[in-house]
Amino acid sequence: MYKKIGIVACSNPEKASFKSKMIQLCAVLQNIGFCPVLSDYIYDNGNGFSGTGKERADSVMKFYRDPEIEAIFDISGGDMANEILPYLDFNVIAENNKPFCGYSDLTTIVNAIMTITGEESILYQVKNLIYDHGKEQAETLKSTFFNKTNELYDFEYSFVQKDKMEGNLIGGNIRCFLKLAGTQFMPNFRGKILLLESFGGGVPQMVTYLCQLKLLGAFEKINGILLGTFSKMEGENLQPDIISLVKSVVGENIPIAKTSYIGHGTNSKAAVIGRYYSL
Repeated sequence: MYKKIGIVACSNPEKASFKSKMIQLCAVLQNIGFCPVLSDYIYDNGNGFSGTGKERADSVMKFYRDPEIEAIFDISGGDMANEILPYLDFNVIAENNKPFCGYSDLTTIVNAIMTITGEESILYQVKNLIYDHGKEQAETLKSTFFNKTNELYDFEYSFVQKDKMEGNLIGGNIRCFLKLAGTQFMPNFRGKILLLESFGGGVPQMVTYLCQLKLLGAFEKINGILLGTFSKMEGENLQPDIISLVKSVVGENIPIAKTSYIGHGTNSKAAVIGRYYSL
């Protein structure tokens, strides 16, 4: 029995050249046991968009309202996901709670869903099924969605400051998360574990993002920080490294853990925004 899932692109559009990869992705999903249904707003329409913010939001809401759709996977990333936030019907999302999965710029959406509805949402990129660790990713996704295991959500980590933390998880991509500052969609930091990861950006960018979080009062309220991968920082071995930068901003009293399995790597697992973690 196939599980019907919706495929959307709430952020930047895919180029037409991705269509062959989309065919490949759909084939892998079907092999697992999913029946993917594609949004009408995935590819660049020639103007740098796949559709207006409202059109992209409506495509998401269509899948939430469809009782046959069991989960929604976003395949996009970039800059424009927050454009859809005013057009999402969070009452419908709460009433038809189903997994919504996306990463990077979709940090804005998964945190907004959790903040407004109280429901969990998933930081995960389904396109990893067709990249370097595709076979392993496919097996993990199938095990989690069909065999009800926790495999997709189990990731290794190690502490770099203190030795334990607990709380509901918020955050994701540091740049994109900060787009929510000053809006109704920004999570309450009190008692939370703050997940931070990044694809681009060097030392100056990380300094300004961390400073902004400090100015928001985040580090006075959270129970700990979970650092995912920082692709550019780590790939180019930039110094000071991200752990040193975070420690210099937050001081010695906040627990900090590091994982190589949450972020933009093709081996990444999923992090559940809104879920209670005890590390």
